Amino acid sequence: MKDILSRKSVIAFILLALLGVFGPALLPRSPYEFAGAPFARPVWWRSGTLPANVSYEINSAETSITWDKNPPAIFSLSGKIKASPESRVTVTWRTPERKFLLAELSGESEYWLNLDGRDMIFKHALGLPLISRSVDYLFPRAGVYELRVEGAGEDISLRLSLPGERCGLLGTDQRGRDVFTLLIYGIRASLIIGVSATLIASLLGMSLGLAAGYAGGLCDALIMRAVDILMSIPTLPILMVLAGIWGKGLWQLVLILSIFSWMGTARSVRALVLTLRESQWVESLRALGAKRSYILARHLVPETAPVLLANIALGVPGAILAEAGLAFLGLSDPRLISWGRMLHEAHSFGAFTEGAWWLLLPPGLGIVAVCLIFMDIGKFLEEKIDPRLGKK
Repeated sequence: MKDILSRKSVIAFILLALLGVFGPALLPRSPYEFAGAPFARPVWWRSGTLPANVSYEINSAETSITWDKNPPAIFSLSGKIKASPESRVTVTWRTPERKFLLAELSGESEYWLNLDGRDMIFKHALGLPLISRSVDYLFPRAGVYELRVEGAGEDISLRLSLPGERCGLLGTDQRGRDVFTLLIYGIRASLIIGVSATLIASLLGMSLGLAAGYAGGLCDALIMRAVDILMSIPTLPILMVLAGIWGKGLWQLVLILSIFSWMGTARSVRALVLTLRESQWVESLRALGAKRSYILARHLVPETAPVLLANIALGVPGAILAEAGLAFLGLSDPRLISWGRMLHEAHSFGAFTEGAWWLLLPPGLGIVAVCLIFMDIGKFLEEKIDPRLGKK
Protein backbone atom coordinates (compact mmCIF):
# COMPACT_ATOMS: atom_id res chain seq x y z
CA MET A 1 0.00 0.00 0.00
CA LYS A 2 2.81 2.37 0.87
CA ASP A 3 4.51 1.69 -2.48
CA ILE A 4 1.50 2.67 -4.56
CA LEU A 5 0.69 5.77 -2.49
CA SER A 6 4.24 7.06 -2.95
CA ARG A 7 4.10 6.63 -6.72
CA LYS A 8 4.06 9.92 -8.62
CA SER A 9 1.18 8.91 -10.89
CA VAL A 10 -1.03 8.09 -7.88
CA ILE A 11 -0.14 11.40 -6.21
CA ALA A 12 -0.95 13.20 -9.47
CA PHE A 13 -4.32 11.43 -9.69
CA ILE A 14 -5.20 12.34 -6.09
CA LEU A 15 -4.30 15.98 -6.71
CA LEU A 16 -6.30 16.00 -9.96
CA ALA A 17 -9.33 14.46 -8.24
CA LEU A 18 -9.14 17.01 -5.40
CA LEU A 19 -8.89 19.81 -7.96
CA GLY A 20 -11.95 18.46 -9.76
CA VAL A 21 -13.96 18.26 -6.52
CA PHE A 22 -12.94 21.48 -4.77
CA GLY A 23 -11.61 23.57 -7.67
CA PRO A 24 -15.02 24.78 -8.95
CA ALA A 25 -15.87 26.20 -5.51
CA LEU A 26 -12.69 28.30 -5.56
CA LEU A 27 -13.26 29.82 -8.99
CA PRO A 28 -14.61 33.39 -9.15
CA ARG A 29 -17.22 32.77 -11.84
CA SER A 30 -19.58 30.19 -13.29
CA PRO A 31 -18.45 28.29 -16.41
CA TYR A 32 -21.52 29.62 -18.23
CA GLU A 33 -20.79 33.26 -17.38
CA PHE A 34 -19.57 35.73 -19.99
CA ALA A 35 -15.95 36.57 -19.15
CA GLY A 36 -14.67 38.48 -22.17
CA ALA A 37 -14.68 38.79 -25.91
CA PRO A 38 -14.94 35.60 -28.00
CA PHE A 39 -11.59 33.97 -28.84
CA ALA A 40 -9.67 36.33 -26.54
CA ARG A 41 -6.07 35.24 -26.03
CA PRO A 42 -4.62 34.44 -22.57
CA VAL A 43 -3.80 37.57 -20.61
CA TRP A 44 -0.13 36.53 -20.33
CA TRP A 45 0.24 36.23 -24.11
CA ARG A 46 2.69 38.75 -25.54
CA SER A 47 0.50 41.81 -25.52
CA GLY A 48 2.00 44.24 -28.01
CA THR A 49 -0.99 46.43 -28.78
CA LEU A 50 -3.65 43.88 -27.78
CA PRO A 51 -5.89 45.33 -25.04
CA ALA A 52 -7.06 43.40 -21.99
CA ASN A 53 -10.53 43.67 -20.44
CA VAL A 54 -11.25 47.20 -19.22
CA SER A 55 -14.36 48.69 -17.63
CA TYR A 56 -15.22 52.15 -16.34
CA GLU A 57 -17.87 53.26 -13.87
CA ILE A 58 -19.54 56.39 -15.28
CA ASN A 59 -20.99 58.53 -12.48
CA SER A 60 -20.42 62.03 -13.84
CA ALA A 61 -21.58 64.01 -16.83
CA GLU A 62 -18.17 63.89 -18.50
CA THR A 63 -15.59 61.09 -18.47
CA SER A 64 -12.28 61.13 -20.33
CA ILE A 65 -10.45 57.95 -21.33
CA THR A 66 -6.89 57.73 -22.62
CA TRP A 67 -6.55 54.82 -25.07
CA ASP A 68 -3.16 53.74 -26.43
CA LYS A 69 -3.79 50.24 -27.82
CA ASN A 70 -5.73 48.57 -30.62
CA PRO A 71 -9.53 48.88 -30.51
CA PRO A 72 -11.22 46.65 -27.91
CA ALA A 73 -13.18 43.66 -29.14
CA ILE A 74 -16.57 44.92 -27.85
CA PHE A 75 -18.07 48.30 -26.94
CA SER A 76 -20.83 47.99 -24.32
CA LEU A 77 -22.55 50.74 -22.33
CA SER A 78 -25.22 49.82 -19.79
CA GLY A 79 -26.81 51.27 -16.67
CA LYS A 80 -29.33 53.82 -15.42
CA ILE A 81 -29.85 57.55 -15.84
CA LYS A 82 -32.31 59.63 -13.83
CA ALA A 83 -33.51 63.00 -15.08
CA SER A 84 -36.48 65.33 -15.13
CA PRO A 85 -39.19 64.29 -17.63
CA GLU A 86 -39.00 67.78 -19.16
CA SER A 87 -35.26 67.60 -19.84
CA ARG A 88 -33.64 66.18 -22.93
CA VAL A 89 -30.86 63.69 -22.18
CA THR A 90 -28.14 62.95 -24.72
CA VAL A 91 -25.29 60.46 -24.48
CA THR A 92 -22.39 61.17 -26.82
CA TRP A 93 -19.04 59.55 -27.54
CA ARG A 94 -16.28 61.79 -28.84
CA THR A 95 -13.22 60.34 -30.57
CA PRO A 96 -10.12 62.26 -31.73
CA GLU A 97 -11.74 62.40 -35.17
CA ARG A 98 -15.53 62.73 -34.78
CA LYS A 99 -18.52 62.72 -32.44
CA PHE A 100 -21.18 59.98 -32.15
CA LEU A 101 -24.65 60.41 -30.65
CA LEU A 102 -25.20 57.14 -28.77
CA ALA A 103 -28.63 57.91 -27.30
CA GLU A 104 -31.19 60.72 -27.18
CA LEU A 105 -33.80 60.39 -24.40
CA SER A 106 -36.77 62.44 -23.21
CA GLY A 107 -40.16 62.18 -21.54
CA GLU A 108 -39.21 59.87 -18.66
CA SER A 109 -37.73 60.27 -15.22
CA GLU A 110 -35.58 57.14 -15.43
CA TYR A 111 -33.79 55.57 -18.38
CA TRP A 112 -32.08 52.21 -18.71
CA LEU A 113 -29.34 51.88 -21.31
CA ASN A 114 -28.06 48.66 -22.82
CA LEU A 115 -25.97 49.52 -25.87
CA ASP A 116 -23.85 46.87 -27.58
CA GLY A 117 -21.52 47.78 -30.42
CA ARG A 118 -22.19 44.43 -32.15
CA ASP A 119 -25.90 45.19 -32.52
CA MET A 120 -27.06 46.00 -36.07
CA ILE A 121 -29.52 48.61 -34.76
CA PHE A 122 -26.69 50.32 -32.88
CA LYS A 123 -24.53 50.42 -36.03
CA HIS A 124 -27.40 51.72 -38.12
CA ALA A 125 -28.17 54.49 -35.61
CA LEU A 126 -24.53 55.66 -35.76
CA GLY A 127 -24.45 55.47 -39.54
CA LEU A 128 -21.81 52.73 -39.60
CA PRO A 129 -21.54 49.91 -42.18
CA LEU A 130 -23.57 46.97 -40.89
CA ILE A 131 -20.93 44.37 -41.75
CA SER A 132 -18.11 46.32 -40.07
CA ARG A 133 -16.77 46.31 -36.53
CA SER A 134 -18.14 49.35 -34.74
CA VAL A 135 -15.10 49.47 -32.42
CA ASP A 136 -12.89 50.31 -35.38
CA TYR A 137 -14.83 53.57 -35.74
CA LEU A 138 -15.33 54.23 -32.02
CA PHE A 139 -11.59 53.71 -31.37
CA PRO A 140 -9.92 54.80 -34.63
CA ARG A 141 -6.48 55.46 -33.07
CA ALA A 142 -4.64 56.16 -29.85
CA GLY A 143 -5.77 59.30 -28.08
CA VAL A 144 -8.19 60.78 -25.58
CA TYR A 145 -11.86 59.72 -25.78
CA GLU A 146 -14.78 61.33 -24.03
CA LEU A 147 -18.16 59.99 -22.91
CA ARG A 148 -20.57 62.84 -22.12
CA VAL A 149 -24.08 62.67 -20.61
CA GLU A 150 -25.96 65.95 -20.92
CA GLY A 151 -29.27 66.88 -19.32
CA ALA A 152 -29.16 64.43 -16.40
CA GLY A 153 -27.19 66.37 -13.81
CA GLU A 154 -25.15 64.03 -11.62
CA ASP A 155 -27.69 61.21 -11.21
CA ILE A 156 -25.84 58.83 -13.53
CA SER A 157 -24.95 55.18 -12.95
CA LEU A 158 -23.46 53.70 -16.11
CA ARG A 159 -20.83 51.07 -16.83
CA LEU A 160 -18.66 51.17 -19.94
CA SER A 161 -17.31 47.68 -20.64
CA LEU A 162 -14.52 47.25 -23.17
CA PRO A 163 -13.63 43.54 -23.38
CA GLY A 164 -10.27 43.24 -25.06
CA GLU A 165 -8.45 40.57 -27.02
CA ARG A 166 -6.68 39.20 -23.91
CA CYS A 167 -8.61 37.70 -21.01
CA GLY A 168 -8.06 35.12 -18.28
CA LEU A 169 -5.34 32.59 -17.63
CA LEU A 170 -6.22 30.51 -20.71
CA GLY A 171 -8.25 32.97 -22.77
CA THR A 172 -11.91 32.63 -23.76
CA ASP A 173 -13.87 30.37 -26.07
CA GLN A 174 -16.25 31.22 -28.92
CA ARG A 175 -18.93 32.33 -26.44
CA GLY A 176 -16.63 34.45 -24.33
CA ARG A 177 -16.47 31.90 -21.48
CA ASP A 178 -13.28 31.52 -19.47
CA VAL A 179 -11.35 28.47 -20.74
CA PHE A 180 -9.54 27.91 -17.43
CA THR A 181 -12.89 27.69 -15.62
CA LEU A 182 -14.20 25.23 -18.21
CA LEU A 183 -11.01 23.17 -17.88
CA ILE A 184 -11.39 22.86 -14.08
CA TYR A 185 -15.08 21.95 -14.35
CA GLY A 186 -14.23 19.40 -17.06
CA ILE A 187 -12.01 17.43 -14.67
CA ARG A 188 -15.02 16.28 -12.67
CA ALA A 189 -17.06 15.08 -15.65
CA SER A 190 -14.14 13.32 -17.35
CA LEU A 191 -13.09 11.50 -14.17
CA ILE A 192 -16.67 10.55 -13.26
CA ILE A 193 -17.27 9.10 -16.70
CA GLY A 194 -13.89 7.34 -16.90
CA VAL A 195 -13.87 5.86 -13.39
CA SER A 196 -17.62 5.03 -13.15
CA ALA A 197 -17.84 3.38 -16.57
CA THR A 198 -14.70 1.34 -15.89
CA LEU A 199 -15.84 0.27 -12.41
CA ILE A 200 -19.23 -0.90 -13.69
CA ALA A 201 -17.65 -2.71 -16.63
CA SER A 202 -15.00 -4.33 -14.42
CA LEU A 203 -17.51 -5.56 -11.83
CA LEU A 204 -19.74 -6.91 -14.59
CA GLY A 205 -16.78 -8.56 -16.31
CA MET A 206 -15.53 -10.07 -13.04
CA SER A 207 -18.96 -11.52 -12.20
CA LEU A 208 -19.46 -13.06 -15.62
CA GLY A 209 -15.82 -14.25 -15.79
CA LEU A 210 -16.14 -15.97 -12.40
CA ALA A 211 -19.40 -17.61 -13.46
CA ALA A 212 -18.00 -18.78 -16.80
CA GLY A 213 -14.71 -20.05 -15.40
CA TYR A 214 -16.03 -21.84 -12.34
CA ALA A 215 -19.37 -23.18 -13.59
CA GLY A 216 -18.11 -24.19 -17.05
CA GLY A 217 -20.33 -26.11 -19.43
CA LEU A 218 -23.31 -24.34 -20.99
CA CYS A 219 -22.87 -21.23 -18.79
CA ASP A 220 -19.28 -20.82 -19.99
CA ALA A 221 -20.25 -21.37 -23.63
CA LEU A 222 -23.09 -18.80 -23.54
CA ILE A 223 -21.03 -16.11 -21.83
CA MET A 224 -18.03 -16.57 -24.09
CA ARG A 225 -20.17 -16.51 -27.24
CA ALA A 226 -21.73 -13.25 -26.00
CA VAL A 227 -18.22 -11.89 -25.48
CA ASP A 228 -17.21 -12.93 -29.02
CA ILE A 229 -20.28 -11.30 -30.53
CA LEU A 230 -19.87 -8.01 -28.63
CA MET A 231 -16.15 -7.82 -29.45
CA SER A 232 -16.85 -8.35 -33.16
CA ILE A 233 -19.37 -5.48 -33.36
CA PRO A 234 -17.91 -2.07 -34.37
CA THR A 235 -18.18 -0.12 -31.14
CA LEU A 236 -18.49 3.46 -32.37
CA PRO A 237 -21.61 3.03 -34.55
CA ILE A 238 -23.37 1.16 -31.73
CA LEU A 239 -22.41 3.87 -29.23
CA MET A 240 -23.80 6.48 -31.60
CA VAL A 241 -27.10 4.60 -31.97
CA LEU A 242 -27.49 4.01 -28.21
CA ALA A 243 -26.64 7.65 -27.45
CA GLY A 244 -29.41 8.70 -29.82
CA ILE A 245 -31.94 6.25 -28.30
CA TRP A 246 -31.18 6.56 -24.58
CA GLY A 247 -30.24 10.21 -24.48
CA LYS A 248 -27.03 12.15 -23.94
CA GLY A 249 -26.97 12.59 -20.16
CA LEU A 250 -23.97 11.87 -17.95
CA TRP A 251 -25.20 8.55 -16.55
CA GLN A 252 -26.62 7.39 -19.88
CA LEU A 253 -23.14 7.89 -21.29
CA VAL A 254 -21.61 5.95 -18.38
CA LEU A 255 -24.03 3.07 -18.96
CA ILE A 256 -23.39 2.99 -22.71
CA LEU A 257 -19.62 2.92 -22.25
CA SER A 258 -19.75 0.24 -19.54
CA ILE A 259 -21.90 -2.09 -21.67
CA PHE A 260 -19.14 -2.31 -24.29
CA SER A 261 -16.14 -2.40 -21.95
CA TRP A 262 -16.55 -5.53 -19.80
CA MET A 263 -15.54 -8.24 -22.29
CA GLY A 264 -11.77 -8.03 -21.79
CA THR A 265 -12.12 -8.24 -18.00
CA ALA A 266 -14.44 -11.24 -18.32
CA ARG A 267 -11.93 -13.10 -20.47
CA SER A 268 -9.01 -12.35 -18.15
CA VAL A 269 -10.91 -13.42 -15.03
CA ARG A 270 -12.23 -16.56 -16.72
CA ALA A 271 -8.74 -17.61 -17.77
CA LEU A 272 -7.45 -17.14 -14.21
CA VAL A 273 -10.39 -19.00 -12.65
CA LEU A 274 -9.93 -21.92 -15.04
CA THR A 275 -6.38 -22.42 -13.73
CA LEU A 276 -7.46 -22.03 -10.08
CA ARG A 277 -10.52 -24.27 -10.35
CA GLU A 278 -8.43 -27.41 -10.72
CA SER A 279 -5.81 -26.48 -8.13
CA GLN A 280 -5.29 -28.71 -5.09
CA TRP A 281 -6.48 -26.22 -2.50
CA VAL A 282 -9.80 -25.69 -4.33
CA GLU A 283 -10.24 -29.45 -4.57
CA SER A 284 -9.53 -29.69 -0.84
CA LEU A 285 -12.21 -27.10 -0.11
CA ARG A 286 -14.72 -29.08 -2.17
CA ALA A 287 -13.76 -32.26 -0.34
CA LEU A 288 -14.39 -30.53 2.99
CA GLY A 289 -17.89 -29.62 1.81
CA ALA A 290 -17.35 -25.94 1.16
CA LYS A 291 -20.18 -24.34 -0.80
CA ARG A 292 -19.57 -22.90 -4.24
CA SER A 293 -20.53 -19.40 -3.08
CA TYR A 294 -18.01 -19.64 -0.22
CA ILE A 295 -15.18 -20.70 -2.53
CA LEU A 296 -15.98 -17.88 -4.96
CA ALA A 297 -16.39 -15.13 -2.35
CA ARG A 298 -13.60 -16.05 0.08
CA HIS A 299 -10.93 -17.42 -2.26
CA LEU A 300 -11.41 -16.87 -5.98
CA VAL A 301 -12.52 -13.22 -5.79
CA PRO A 302 -9.40 -12.19 -3.76
CA GLU A 303 -7.24 -14.11 -6.24
CA THR A 304 -8.71 -12.19 -9.18
CA ALA A 305 -8.64 -8.79 -7.42
CA PRO A 306 -5.11 -7.81 -8.62
CA VAL A 307 -6.09 -8.54 -12.22
CA LEU A 308 -9.29 -6.56 -11.72
CA LEU A 309 -7.40 -3.55 -10.32
CA ALA A 310 -4.98 -3.57 -13.24
CA ASN A 311 -7.87 -3.75 -15.73
CA ILE A 312 -9.61 -0.85 -13.99
CA ALA A 313 -6.48 1.30 -14.12
CA LEU A 314 -5.94 0.51 -17.79
CA GLY A 315 -9.64 0.85 -18.66
CA VAL A 316 -10.14 4.41 -17.37
CA PRO A 317 -8.10 6.00 -20.21
CA GLY A 318 -10.15 4.06 -22.75
CA ALA A 319 -13.42 5.29 -21.24
CA ILE A 320 -12.19 8.90 -21.14
CA LEU A 321 -11.07 8.71 -24.76
CA ALA A 322 -14.40 7.12 -25.77
CA GLU A 323 -16.29 9.94 -24.04
CA ALA A 324 -14.07 12.48 -25.76
CA GLY A 325 -14.75 10.81 -29.10
CA LEU A 326 -18.52 10.84 -28.57
CA ALA A 327 -18.42 14.44 -27.38
CA PHE A 328 -16.27 15.41 -30.37
CA LEU A 329 -18.97 13.92 -32.61
CA GLY A 330 -21.65 15.90 -30.75
CA LEU A 331 -23.21 12.83 -29.11
CA SER A 332 -22.87 13.97 -25.49
CA ASP A 333 -25.08 16.29 -23.45
CA PRO A 334 -24.39 19.88 -24.62
CA ARG A 335 -24.92 21.06 -21.02
CA LEU A 336 -22.20 18.71 -19.76
CA ILE A 337 -18.82 20.39 -19.45
CA SER A 338 -16.09 17.90 -20.24
CA TRP A 339 -12.77 18.02 -22.01
CA GLY A 340 -14.19 16.13 -24.98
CA ARG A 341 -17.06 18.61 -25.23
CA MET A 342 -14.58 21.50 -25.16
CA LEU A 343 -12.73 19.99 -28.14
CA HIS A 344 -15.99 19.40 -30.00
CA GLU A 345 -17.12 23.01 -29.58
CA ALA A 346 -13.67 24.34 -30.45
CA HIS A 347 -13.77 22.34 -33.69
CA SER A 348 -17.39 23.25 -34.50
CA PHE A 349 -16.95 27.00 -33.98
CA GLY A 350 -13.77 27.43 -35.97
CA ALA A 351 -10.95 27.36 -33.41
CA PHE A 352 -8.67 25.82 -36.04
CA THR A 353 -9.30 28.60 -38.57
CA GLU A 354 -9.06 31.27 -35.85
CA GLY A 355 -5.74 29.85 -34.66
CA ALA A 356 -7.20 29.60 -31.14
CA TRP A 357 -4.69 27.06 -29.81
CA TRP A 358 -5.74 27.87 -26.21
CA LEU A 359 -9.06 26.11 -26.89
CA LEU A 360 -7.39 22.94 -28.17
CA LEU A 361 -4.22 22.35 -26.16
CA PRO A 362 -5.55 22.53 -22.54
CA PRO A 363 -8.32 19.89 -22.87
CA GLY A 364 -6.20 17.79 -25.20
CA LEU A 365 -3.23 17.80 -22.84
CA GLY A 366 -5.60 17.11 -19.92
CA ILE A 367 -6.90 13.96 -21.62
CA VAL A 368 -3.34 12.84 -22.43
CA ALA A 369 -2.20 13.49 -18.82
CA VAL A 370 -5.06 11.45 -17.30
CA CYS A 371 -4.44 8.60 -19.72
CA LEU A 372 -0.72 8.55 -18.88
CA ILE A 373 -1.47 8.63 -15.13
CA PHE A 374 -3.77 5.61 -15.28
CA MET A 375 -1.51 3.71 -17.68
CA ASP A 376 1.36 4.14 -15.23
CA ILE A 377 -0.86 2.96 -12.34
CA GLY A 378 -1.96 -0.04 -14.41
CA LYS A 379 1.63 -0.88 -15.31
CA PHE A 380 2.60 -0.73 -11.63
CA LEU A 381 -0.26 -3.05 -10.62
CA GLU A 382 0.61 -5.50 -13.39
CA GLU A 383 4.20 -5.63 -12.14
CA LYS A 384 2.91 -6.34 -8.63
CA ILE A 385 0.78 -9.18 -9.97
CA ASP A 386 3.62 -10.64 -12.03
CA PRO A 387 7.05 -9.42 -10.77
CA ARG A 388 8.67 -10.80 -13.92
CA LEU A 389 7.21 -7.85 -15.87
CA GLY A 390 9.34 -5.43 -13.85
CA LYS A 391 12.62 -7.18 -14.59
CA LYS A 392 14.91 -5.67 -17.17
